[in-house]
Formats: sequence, C-alpha cells, structure tokens
Amino acid sequence: MSRIRTIAVGALARVEGEGALRVRVRDGAVEIVEFNIYEPPRFFEKLVAGRHFAEVPDIVARICGICPVAYQMTACRALEKALGVEVSAGVRTLRRLLYHGEWIQSHALHVHLLHLPDFLGFESGFAMAADHPELVESGFRMKGLGNRIMEVVGGRAVHPVNVAVGGFHAWPDGEAVRALLPDLERGLGDALALVDRVAGLDFPPFAPVPETVCLEPESGYPLDEGRIVSSAGLDVDEGAFAAHFQERQVAWSTALHCLRLPGETPYLVGPLARLRRCRDRLPPRAAAAADACGFGRDETSPFRAIVARAIEIAAAFEGALAIVREWETPPGPARAEVRPHAGAAAAATEAPRGLLWHRYALDADGRVAGAAIVPPTSQNQARIEADLRAFLPGILAADDAEVTFRCEQLVRGYDPCISCATHFLTVSLDRGGG
Repeated sequence: MSRIRTIAVGALARVEGEGALRVRVRDGAVEIVEFNIYEPPRFFEKLVAGRHFAEVPDIVARICGICPVAYQMTACRALEKALGVEVSAGVRTLRRLLYHGEWIQSHALHVHLLHLPDFLGFESGFAMAADHPELVESGFRMKGLGNRIMEVVGGRAVHPVNVAVGGFHAWPDGEAVRALLPDLERGLGDALALVDRVAGLDFPPFAPVPETVCLEPESGYPLDEGRIVSSAGLDVDEGAFAAHFQERQVAWSTALHCLRLPGETPYLVGPLARLRRCRDRLPPRAAAAADACGFGRDETSPFRAIVARAIEIAAAFEGALAIVREWETPPGPARAEVRPHAGAAAAATEAPRGLLWHRYALDADGRVAGAAIVPPTSQNQARIEADLRAFLPGILAADDAEVTFRCEQLVRGYDPCISCATHFLTVSLDRGGG
C-alpha cells in the first residue's frame, strides 16, 4: 500500500501577501509541489486601459506599497519610449536616488523583520528585538532613511506623488536632499556591518544552479535600465522580453507563472541573479564587503539571498551618497514636454525583488490602448517550485514541523511580493497513509 504524507500550514508568515504550498510525497518520493498564490487578481493592466498616459505612474504605484517606485519608474520609461521623450541628465540622476531609497527600505525590511528571524530562531522580528535590539534598531534606521529619501524626492514614502512621465512634477528642495548626507554615511556603515553579520549565519547546504536573468546596463550596477541578459547567454533589448519569456496560467494559482522560452523552463530573478552577472559592477565599499565575506558570483542558494540583499543595501547607500554629495538642483524645468501621440514600447527596471517589465500601447490621444506588466514574483514562482522539489528529499526524514519551517525559510529567501504577483503560505505536505 502506498504511503502518502501531508503537512498543512494555515498561512505563511513574514512574506508580503497570502498564499499556500501543497506538497505530496508518495512512498518517499515528491509527487506534487504547487506554490499557490490565492489572493484575488487585481487587474491593473485593465485598470490603466483608456487612461491618459499621465495618470499611469500614480495608478501602477498602487500595485505595491513596498516597491511603488519600481512600478512608476518602469512605467515612465516605457511611456517615454513610446512617446519619444528624452529626459534630462538631472532627472535620470534623481530617479536613481529615488530608486536607491526604495531598495534600501525594501531590503532592510526583508532582512531584519522577515528573513533574519529564521536564522536566529525567532518567530518574528519583534520577538528577535528582545535579544538583538541593535539589529532591529539598525534595520528600522535603514528602512526609515530609505523612506525619507522617497519622501524628499518623491513627495511621499508610500506611493510617491512627484513622479511624472518626462521627469518630476517639481525638483525637490536642494537643502533637504543635502541634509540626507550624514544619515546616509551612518547608514552605509550599518549596511557594511550587516553584510559581515549575515554572512556568518548557518545556511542549509543547498545549491541549485538555475538560469539567472537580470538587466545589464552600459555601466554601473543594475537598477533602472539595461539589456536583458542571462547566465545561459541571453542578451537582448528590453523590448524583446516577450519573445524570450512567456506567462501562463496554472490551475493552483491566481498569479501567472512566467517561463523561459523556448523550453518553458523556470529561471531566477533578484539579488542573486544580479550579483551572479554584475558582481564586478558593485561600488567599491560594497564590493570590498562582498570580498571580505567570501560571497562569490556563483552563489545561487535562496537561503544565502539574505547576504545578497545586505550587499545590495550597502551598494544602494553608496549610490545614494554619491548622488547626494554632488547634488545641485539643475536649471530649467523638472519635466520634459510630452506631446501625446500613438505609439508602443516596453521597458524594464530592477525592482528590489528582481526584473520588472512593462509594455504600453497608446492611441493618438495618449490614452492606454493596451498594457502588460510582469512582476518579479511571477517570474520566480516556477523557480520556487523547482527549488522546493529539489530541496524536499533531503529533509523528509524530519518531522512535519521542521519540514514546514524549512520550506517556509526557503520561500522567504525569495522575498515574494504576492500582492504584486496577483494582477502565500499555507503548506500542505501530504505523506500520510491510505
């Protein structure tokens, strides 16, 4: 008689959103791994249909409260390409500062409150604060500073209101920008110490070798532009994304799975993918911290993604510092003139969780005739399932509680943004008799 083992967890804690994981093991072999995102779809691609291009950045920002800038920046770049708009050097620099702020606050939140408790034996970041107050306080400082950058540049920490197609509605106050400098210097020190701290954690021995995908810009570390490249040799313009990647619906999830063509294979986006391809593009102090802790470009374990995020926090602080030290409010308007006309274009940026792709088609009045948005978590879903399928055989000898914890810990390594993906985790591990 076959033996089927089942484990169920009502909800996965310490991820953004809600979802489930179904695992069935028959006679010691993993039969089914289904990463089930069950939040209702929110249909943002339909919500922007018929809206004027100028409204789009404020609408798509609502896709996520943690990474609204990523959606705004990607939408603005795609719409500017469709409309033939060239933004100024000052706008490009200020957008990078705004994006650095989002990376800092998003990564700091994930590392300190969502993933680090797994490694230190706590059920939450707040429980961890009793024994490690310095870690939690440092995390809140970093997140707070990232939010302040977003407020100064974007006008608001959540769903910024100063972002516009063609630039910004207004230049930020120059003194407010320069006032960020001392806190940014302290934040960089905190981030470098964090790299050393998390690199010394105890990581499960799991090292998958996925195809990794990210942007590669002409210079610098991936952030707001570049060509789409992969560890398997892909190197295409961002407009060619749909020719090499395809979303498909699966029966067990409200979110689409995005797969690599032509083989419909899973792939990885996010910090590990960026460091695998572009580690040599890190700014100096972040690169030195990565060297000192021995974090190489071949790291692909989702458990060690916490180290990659700490390295990227340091890189974001360095990038923000470089901009703030040199910032002078440019002469002239903060927004280029934009004339509506028909057109279509796509763009990609690197959200904290990975590659984010938008495409818009506009009619002659500048209204959206069609839109496509592919968030990072949709791209990582199939990879999460593949990693769980590979990881589970090595831990099935453990009891149900330990198996569940290890599965949750692995999934948290991806920092899934489930609400973004529904345009997490109930675990059901089936290994009982019958």
